Amino acid sequence: MSKEVDTWTSSQYVLLLLLVIFAISTAEERNIYLVLVEGDPVAFHQGSLPREKGAKFDPKRQVYEVSKAHAKHLVESHDQFLQSTLAKGSYSKLYSFKNIVNGFAVHTTPSQAKKIKDAPGVKLVEKDRGAKLMTTYTPEFLGLPEGIWTQEGGDKNAGEGIVIGLIDTGINPLHPSFAYDMMDPPTSKLSNFSGACEGGPRFPATSCNGKIVSARFFAAGAQAATTLNASVDFLSPFDAVGHGSHVASTAAGNFGVPVVVNGFYYGRASGMAPRARIAVYKAIYPSLGTLADVVAAIDQATVDGVDILTLSIGPDEPPEDTLTVLGTFDIFMLFARKAGVFVVQAAGNHGPSPYTVVSYSPWVVGVASCGTDRTYPGTLVLGNGQKIAGVGLSGPSFGPGLFQYKLVLAKDAVKLNGTFPRTPQYVEECQYPEALDPIAVQGSFVICTFSAGFYNGTSTLTAIIDTARILGFMGFVFVANPAYGDFIAEPIPFSVPGIMIPRTSDALIITQYYQQQTSRDRRGFVTKYGGKAAIGEGRSAAYVGRAPVVSRLSSRGPDFIDIARNPTDVLKPDILAPGHQIWAAWSPMSALDPILSGYSFALLSGTSMATPHIAGIAALIKQYNPSWTPSMIASAMSTTATKYDKFGEPIMAEGPGIYSLYPSTPFDFGAGLVNPIRATDPGLVFSSEYEDYMSFLCSLPNADPATIRTATGESCSHSFRIPSDLNMPSVTVSALVGSQLVRRRVKNVASKPETYLCAVLPPKGVMVDINPPWFTLAPQEIQDLELKLNVTQALDGFSHGEIVLTGSLDHILRIPLSVFPVSIS
Repeated sequence: MSKEVDTWTSSQYVLLLLLVIFAISTAEERNIYLVLVEGDPVAFHQGSLPREKGAKFDPKRQVYEVSKAHAKHLVESHDQFLQSTLAKGSYSKLYSFKNIVNGFAVHTTPSQAKKIKDAPGVKLVEKDRGAKLMTTYTPEFLGLPEGIWTQEGGDKNAGEGIVIGLIDTGINPLHPSFAYDMMDPPTSKLSNFSGACEGGPRFPATSCNGKIVSARFFAAGAQAATTLNASVDFLSPFDAVGHGSHVASTAAGNFGVPVVVNGFYYGRASGMAPRARIAVYKAIYPSLGTLADVVAAIDQATVDGVDILTLSIGPDEPPEDTLTVLGTFDIFMLFARKAGVFVVQAAGNHGPSPYTVVSYSPWVVGVASCGTDRTYPGTLVLGNGQKIAGVGLSGPSFGPGLFQYKLVLAKDAVKLNGTFPRTPQYVEECQYPEALDPIAVQGSFVICTFSAGFYNGTSTLTAIIDTARILGFMGFVFVANPAYGDFIAEPIPFSVPGIMIPRTSDALIITQYYQQQTSRDRRGFVTKYGGKAAIGEGRSAAYVGRAPVVSRLSSRGPDFIDIARNPTDVLKPDILAPGHQIWAAWSPMSALDPILSGYSFALLSGTSMATPHIAGIAALIKQYNPSWTPSMIASAMSTTATKYDKFGEPIMAEGPGIYSLYPSTPFDFGAGLVNPIRATDPGLVFSSEYEDYMSFLCSLPNADPATIRTATGESCSHSFRIPSDLNMPSVTVSALVGSQLVRRRVKNVASKPETYLCAVLPPKGVMVDINPPWFTLAPQEIQDLELKLNVTQALDGFSHGEIVLTGSLDHILRIPLSVFPVSIS
């Protein structure tokens, strides 16, 4: 009997265990959801003081007690809503959004999220899509020292009184780019800014030193999404990655900071607006980034009173279940814009394919990336005197570069009796020092080959450098492999002599020379290494070639309205700025880039690097024209940008082929390369404010009024006839059937009356008439323009042209014109 009881008890235990395992396996996984609810936030509450249309929100002008009470009410309402709607213990509230948007972020299950979505008063529920990073010489390239800096009183005053907010990975407070100059302190008081300094690991509260005027961090989303790594995911504004420091110093780093890497002096670095102040909002961590943390930072930065908001980060894909312009991220940026903040965003790094931009909305300036004419040429000199061009921020081999050393192919130096696997990482790619014969490679130049490990992303240059250091290479030569084709080589600081040879044609020359000079036995084993080589100086810059050229990685237009990538009547990207091989501040911890560990400066590429250029230039324009709204600043940049390179030729763009170029269009560069000098005095501006953006949304053919009201809380009381009537400094028509009338309005912001002549370079397949053909405006006067577009030839894609307004006082405005002529009638 006892045995039967034991058997029964055992069976019960097994059944119970199976039930527990089944319950665990079927339990819903929690996600982060962003929720917007009805009701006014603090910035737009009826108790707030009225603001002039387009003016910046001023936290110090608001009725403090009223704002504080309303903020408290909103937080309590969010808590009450969650308590009454969701099951106890089924959720964690991460944030209450209360400043520019009324809503919250919650960590819960899909079934609980559906309850929220179905509850009364809820406008929008969106699953967190995550947020990613979009990753010296440029001030001179853009003409700042001789131009706008001179107008602002030189570098000692450029950006004075402007606060640039940066939502990113934080900041390295010890970097000289962010040091406070006690001998030349700021002269302006920040009467419209109210921030805070949140201390924490590696970031004492004293880090806010006057240059850095505010520093906050947002981590609730990251903490909910994963277990953070305490060794790098610091709960403070400290930048363990380096990206945030790079972006901040590009926008507003101090003037003339020496750039020294591995003991070599590369020149001096300066931000675009070196006297602007920096407000830091850390929302991205080495382990991950969440949209919840990013939008919480936008909410706070806006109410703090930043003038410019820089987003070199963001979602990397469009929202799945709503229009691109109505995703939570874009809604937050809309309300930041409503509060008078100039918002600038990276266009993305998914180029060169079309329809890859991740900046969608007309209220945000999306920035494309280009290269300058600076390069860092390296040279490999073979024993027969042949010189092979390569890439690598490396000093010359010992001599310097005059003495030549034995050349060894890694594959020939592999230990014959080693117990390691014979994979490319061990045999060809120099990833593991234990695979190579130290006698063969010591004091030699070792040829490491691009192979499967580099192709699939598991092999690194850092490992090659480590192998070289451990085994005592004189240097390394990293060559292309014909089996994989040419590769893209970016100049990276090497702590040992090294060079990358990215072209297979050059790699073949090296291989042929090596084989000719190498003696082998019958089995193919090397008996004598006869080849020799030396590496020349690779750290000295050369200023040659075409520039600017749109970067291959820079995301391309046209802009699109949904995940199906249906085009819409907005030009994206908006503007082009340098983003290729940009020197700027770095964090020595370099948690995501071991090859840059220990460095205080880094040379990086990406639209992340282009974006802060526009942020800093916007600060200079705002300083020069303090009453201008964000759309006026954006218009001034756009209409004065150039479509031509330094040779006077149309700007080219890098194509899919590694060394290919093609003529660029506005879908590559927007309006063109930013021209800071001309942008301070454009003559005319195209201005759009919050009400105009609402009319744009209400005119979208695939958005009904209920959808707009759900997302924004606004009714469609007024709508444009067509979306392209939004008063932007560009005209985009994504489907022109027969004819269409497009309206624009310009305002004279110059100090004198001026007469303008209108001219059109029509897109292929389209006839364009502009009325009036000329006009005269006194200062502050407004002129309406009408453009009649007629299809003359149906095409299977967009064609491009431009409108040119030429003023009698030498103001010239160019307005990009992009049209898809679908049919003649």
